[in-house]
Amino acid sequence: MALQKKIPLRKCVATSEMHPKKEMIRVVRSKEGEVSVDLTGKKSGRGAYLSKTEDAIATARKKKVLDKQLEVKIPDEIYDELIRIVLREQLK
Repeated sequence: MALQKKIPLRKCVATSEMHPKKEMIRVVRSKEGEVSVDLTGKKSGRGAYLSKTEDAIATARKKKVLDKQLEVKIPDEIYDELIRIVLREQLK
């Protein structure tokens, strides 16, 4: 009997729901304070995970969840990029 591989779960900072890491988008703040979207999940720095839904991103933007989690002001371009990523995923 093969052992099932443990799927790493992460909590969405906007919705507080747990999802497999692969189904989340990671936003990272580097030591220099630069914020970027980390699609590989491998960038170093402080990360926060968001569900791949427009609702989650809208909630995060409205409540400034990422600002609090990453302790830095999140530029609008980051949210725009997150929305683009989610819409692209939905087309697949």
